[in-house]
Amino acid sequence: MTSIEAAGVDSFDQLLGPRKSLRWGDLVTGRVVTIDKDGAWISIGFKTEGVIPPGEMRTTAESPISPGEEVLVYVLQPPREEASVLLSLDQARRYQGWHNLEQCLASGELVEGQIVGHNKGGLVVRCQGVPGFVPNSQLVAHGLLQDRVGQRVWLTVMEVAPSRQRLILSERTAFRLKWEQERSQVLSQLVEGEKRQGKVTGIHSFGVFVDVGGAEGLVPLSELTWERGKGPGELVQVGQELEVLVMKVDAASKKLLLSHKRTQPHPWDRINENYQVGMKVTGTVTRLMPFGAFVRLDGCIEGLVHISELAPRRIAHPKEVVAEEQELTLMVISINPEKRQMRLSLRQAQAEEEAGTTAEGRDV
Repeated sequence: MTSIEAAGVDSFDQLLGPRKSLRWGDLVTGRVVTIDKDGAWISIGFKTEGVIPPGEMRTTAESPISPGEEVLVYVLQPPREEASVLLSLDQARRYQGWHNLEQCLASGELVEGQIVGHNKGGLVVRCQGVPGFVPNSQLVAHGLLQDRVGQRVWLTVMEVAPSRQRLILSERTAFRLKWEQERSQVLSQLVEGEKRQGKVTGIHSFGVFVDVGGAEGLVPLSELTWERGKGPGELVQVGQELEVLVMKVDAASKKLLLSHKRTQPHPWDRINENYQVGMKVTGTVTRLMPFGAFVRLDGCIEGLVHISELAPRRIAHPKEVVAEEQELTLMVISINPEKRQMRLSLRQAQAEEEAGTTAEGRDV
């Protein structure tokens, strides 16, 4: 039976209520007067002082007290004759801990604990001054349990029963909740349109996932690069640092949409630096239309070879001369950066090549 039950009260708060006299099991608030080799002397009213023996204040090793500080203490021995009231800081903290843990169970709030031991079933922890247990099924990572002794960890309360001295906790659930809290915080700080540095965490056929400081977002395949025809695995690797632009933040669904290609200049913005009218280029036929053939040159730069520029003779359809996926050598005959259009000629490129061959033959 706990002292709460022995006192005939229903709650921790009742133990802290007003009283006319002290009795065993009471919880009272006092002020630290002094601390010496005999323990800590506490002013608790009732025209007397109480003393906490060294053996009843072991928790001060982790959470020390100092003169002038107000503390909660547990009455071990009420005043009698000239003897001082005997108090316990450890038991008061333990009862307060049980109370706090019951509240955390109800609210789902995270609690911090220290791993103090282990057995084949899991980890033994001390949390809010109360001994508890984290089963193997509730650990984030198993590994060697003895290596974790001494660590401080975040936990959630699964079961709390002060009358049976039973406290069961979960590290796994706490890890998930902590991750969700941190993700929500990061999402709240992100601004659409800003650039961020991230790290690739996953690669899929539809795009890649990138972590931007605690929040993971998706870079769709269409937003990964200006180039076409390449899969995500050809462009990035897991663990690679990647600059991304925040496209959309949905706080309600906690979804984050990112773009990598928008952090890079569009190839058409530099078209005049890389292409000039009259130069020869190599490209791959992507589509055949009745009026001509579309050819991809580099990345997303695509040009049109009009049907009249495919051959020196008149043809009814481009398929008479070229096929999709065929690689061609072409001549640039016009560039329109504003409309992002380029016209190409297979006929003129071939004519120039033939003229050069003929000239070489004459020289020989």
